[in-house]
Amino acid sequence: MMAIIGMFFQDGLTGSAWGDWALYTGSPLRAFESELGVQDPVGFWDPAGFTADGSTANFARRRQTELKHGRVSMLATMGYITPEITGKLPGYLSPSAGLKFADIPNGLGAISKVPAAGWAQIVAYGAFCELSQDQSAGTAAAAGDFGFKVLTSSDAGEKQKKLAAEIANGRLAMMAIIGMFFQDGLTGSAWGDWALYTGSPLRAFESELGVQDPVGFGTLPGSQRMVARTA
Repeated sequence: MMAIIGMFFQDGLTGSAWGDWALYTGSPLRAFESELGVQDPVGFWDPAGFTADGSTANFARRRQTELKHGRVSMLATMGYITPEITGKLPGYLSPSAGLKFADIPNGLGAISKVPAAGWAQIVAYGAFCELSQDQSAGTAAAAGDFGFKVLTSSDAGEKQKKLAAEIANGRLAMMAIIGMFFQDGLTGSAWGDWALYTGSPLRAFESELGVQDPVGFGTLPGSQRMVARTA
């Protein structure tokens, strides 16, 4: 069903059932098809139509936001994974409060354990990062270059490849950290077993035919309520 609808669109927009998408010259997305982050096999993907207006200023602002969110998500994802693999740091997180690193649970449970002064430091550091550089349109910072040279190269092609990889990894990390939040919140642990999520309305049907790894029993949003009503 997905395939035939896709073929209809491809045929209608390119003029051939196996048409080259390069022939769809009327697409408003083509203004950004040479930007970083446009990667095979999808190409420039904007299902929500954020770039339909063709505004380069809006695109640059959203790209700047995407880079920041991707970098924070990469750090957050590593923050979830590292303590589970290597263990906690030794010593005290807050000597005055007698709080050790070992006392901080991994994942969402840490939110209630971090002292107020710790949250103040986090907010202050975030504000410093935002305000310490000029990020207005046309500046290096607006393009994501904050002078912290980790992904760089003297070769322009290699540098472009690394920057594209950073965007791809940031997108993956944004998906990963949201998945970890859900897993943590619904199972009670950052690496919780989904079998612990006893409140799932889908568990009534998890032994039926068609329940297959790795997805298990999956439905579209709201369909479990429809099943419950018809049952």
